[in-house]
Amino acid sequence: MFTSAGHLKPGSFVLIDGFACQVKATDKSKPGKHGSAKVRVVAFDVFSNQKRGLLKSTSMDVDVPIMVKGSAQVVAVMGDMLQIMDLQSYEMFDVKKPAEISGLASGLEVEYIRWGSQVKVLRKKGN
Repeated sequence: MFTSAGHLKPGSFVLIDGFACQVKATDKSKPGKHGSAKVRVVAFDVFSNQKRGLLKSTSMDVDVPIMVKGSAQVVAVMGDMLQIMDLQSYEMFDVKKPAEISGLASGLEVEYIRWGSQVKVLRKKGN
C-alpha cells in the first residue's frame, strides 16, 4: 500500500529501509526556486524501537505496512519469551517478553501487533 510522503502524520506507519516504523514527528519545508517541497520524517521501528529518518519530496510515494492488531492469551512464559495464542484464529506466536509490561503470566489477555512474521505485545488487557 502506498501514500504520499506529504500525508504522513504522527502515529501513522511507514516502511523505512524495509522496517515497519511508527511516525513520531514530521517537518515540511517550503519549495525552493528550482525544487519541490520536502518532508523530514522521524520514526521509530515498531519491533526494535530504533530511531530511523526519512527525507522525501512531499509528492513521492512511500510504502505503508499493513499492521494487524489483535487480542491473544498468554499460553506460557519461558524466561524472556512468551507464547501467545490469538483469540480469533487460534494461531500461536513466540514473542519476546516486553520489559515495560510487568506481571505477565499464563492465562492473561494481551493486545499485540503483527507485521509479516514479526509480533510484538503492546499491552496487558483488563486488570
